[in-house]
Amino acid sequence: GHLNWIGPLVTMTSGLTAVVLIRQWCLQWLSPRAVTITLAAVLLYPYAVFIYGAMYADALFLVSAVGAFVCVERRWYAVAGLLGAVATAGRPVGVAVAVGLVVRVIEHLAQDRAATTSRPGDAPVPLRALISAIRDIRLRHAGVALSALGLVGWMGYLWASFGDPLAFVAVESAPGWNQGVGPRTWFKVAYLSQLLRGPWELKVILTAQAFVVLMAVFLLRRVWRRFGWGYLAYCGVVLAIPLVGTKDFLGCGRYVLAAFPVFAAYGAMLADHRRQWVVPVALGIQGVGLAVACYFYGSGALIS
Repeated sequence: GHLNWIGPLVTMTSGLTAVVLIRQWCLQWLSPRAVTITLAAVLLYPYAVFIYGAMYADALFLVSAVGAFVCVERRWYAVAGLLGAVATAGRPVGVAVAVGLVVRVIEHLAQDRAATTSRPGDAPVPLRALISAIRDIRLRHAGVALSALGLVGWMGYLWASFGDPLAFVAVESAPGWNQGVGPRTWFKVAYLSQLLRGPWELKVILTAQAFVVLMAVFLLRRVWRRFGWGYLAYCGVVLAIPLVGTKDFLGCGRYVLAAFPVFAAYGAMLADHRRQWVVPVALGIQGVGLAVACYFYGSGALIS
């Protein structure tokens, strides 16, 4: 019986630590007001239910991903790589962490070459300068490449146990999951079918996730302008994998949670808004959404 508490305990501990680390990361980039709004946006995000005790891997993935980027900003490359390995071992979308870390390190090198550092309001490093900085990579920077070990280790386990290192891809097409790869999945034929003939509860659940992932995509330009290429690469991969790989958007809601720079861009946007009432209204709507998500999750509905 006591073992049933281990999963929720890991989730809650990871979720709390992730929020603390998000705050630490945000302090480098945002004003105090924007940091507060960002944290509120994360905590009131409807799919934050998955960091409040639900036995899913999202909280552990989030804390390892944010921790990796906090470390890379301090130029602790090997530590960032090891934390990234935890993320890539947890789920295939963890490859976004490895990509983001590598691009961020190159971005640091480009800034060093220009004798600049990233500050709020600075323009991103020009793409040509980013590419030129690749030649400045040294052995100590390779520590972030350790982040790939998690995925490599998981594929090795699948190979040894099932004879297929890409079993996590094959299982998506299995009966019951039936995600598959191809135009029907890419163009969300199953989602459109549910909109036409599905029950209203499923229409709401799927459309809510379509909405949040598309809003996150629209915020990517703000992520790039405020935080640079590394975080654009990270968020782009985090969002692209579930967006392209799901037939009906199911699961996208909690995957957006991993794109923490999107929440920071959103928090900064709200903080800069001229109309003060926008912030409480936006966060209030999120809070209602969180309450509804908690109700459905507690009722046993598959909300993401």
